[in-house]
Amino acid sequence: METEIKSLPNFVIITGLSGSGMSSATNAFEDLGYFCVDNLPLTMLKIFSRLLIPNKEEVVAIEKAALVIDIRERHFLSEFPEELKKIKKRISPFVLFFEASDTVLQRRFSETRRPHPADTGKGLLSAIRAEKKAMQEIRESADLIIDTSEHTVHTLRRLLVQKFGQTEEGAPLHIQVVSFGHKYGVPHQVDLLFDVRHLPNPYFEEGLRELTGTDRKVVGYLENQTEVEETIRRFVDLLEYLLPLYRREGKSYLSIGVGCTGGRHRSVMVANRLGKAFKNDSFDVSVAHRDLQK
Repeated sequence: METEIKSLPNFVIITGLSGSGMSSATNAFEDLGYFCVDNLPLTMLKIFSRLLIPNKEEVVAIEKAALVIDIRERHFLSEFPEELKKIKKRISPFVLFFEASDTVLQRRFSETRRPHPADTGKGLLSAIRAEKKAMQEIRESADLIIDTSEHTVHTLRRLLVQKFGQTEEGAPLHIQVVSFGHKYGVPHQVDLLFDVRHLPNPYFEEGLRELTGTDRKVVGYLENQTEVEETIRRFVDLLEYLLPLYRREGKSYLSIGVGCTGGRHRSVMVANRLGKAFKNDSFDVSVAHRDLQK
């Protein structure tokens, strides 16, 4: 039962079958800005829910939260339905229930070698089926049921980001464009690397050597070079193709390195142009110049 969500909830209770993807879901909600708590004691549910309710000064202690409560909590099956009724008198939590097929759950537990929390010594399949039966009432009270049998970690995150994110695409992709000089080494943990040492070098032009790629004279010189504009256009075309794919796969941060020899002229100008090209799109873009002052 995967339905459209009419309005984004500020309080999500994540529950479901053991091994169905609740931990992955928690990571996704953290990326969406939710305050997340895993395995909250049931006795704390009512107290915690008050933190999301404005007080007399209209101050909200927590803007939005996602809690994982499941069978690991020993009173969960017997007391969760009643506790849910109590908090619904003051706040409307969104109950998100995860499940998967017996075969998939068996495979996941076999791969991780974790014991099933409902295992009483009768075997894994028996524990899975017993939990599924015991959780039926809670399942029926859920606002949204997601079957993760066909999902990977990445596709599940994408689904949750699309449903609970602020935009249709979900959380923004944070992009940092970093200019640098190869003579000082490539920046650590760069995801994409563009080398612009093939472009004409202002360093060898009279009056430009002591300037940088932020100076209008250097920018003007480079913009008058056909290969510079062609290189930037092709970089932009490639990024326009790649960036939505990175975001679709759930990447939150992307670092793009642009390198020339010294990191003061060509790479600086190109990095600024790339940052400007994507500034107005649905990306959070920043530009840094590592070696500009060297």
